[in-house]
Amino acid sequence: MLLTQLSRLVSRRSTPELLGQTLKELGTLSFLRDFPETSQQALSDGLCIDANYCVLLLNDLEANNLIERRRDPSDRRRHLVSMTEDGRRALQRAEAAQQTLEDEMLGALNEEERLTLAHLLRKSIDGQSTSAVSSHSTSN
Repeated sequence: MLLTQLSRLVSRRSTPELLGQTLKELGTLSFLRDFPETSQQALSDGLCIDANYCVLLLNDLEANNLIERRRDPSDRRRHLVSMTEDGRRALQRAEAAQQTLEDEMLGALNEEERLTLAHLLRKSIDGQSTSAVSSHSTSN
């Protein structure tokens, strides 16, 4: 419950004005950094979003030159999605803004408490990453 409350607070403060993009766009670019040149279907599955919504999201990112789509040469029915250099820069700026926000949100914690929290969150994420990677590789 506490993690959800903190997540809501961070989400509310993570405005497009602060990040230079929406949280969904940030999530998409982060996914593409972790899984470069992925299929549109794997991206939709990995982000847990509807395929039609994924297309709309990618249209906006492509219009802003943050991603590019191209046909998969081995299967012309599939589109491969990759991040552009502009997308990498936009992701870096958004993540720097997120780091500043995180510093503000965790300002009540001392250094040792922050390190402990970071360690526990990484441990939890790493436990989930194994299942996310295996589901991603099966949908590619």
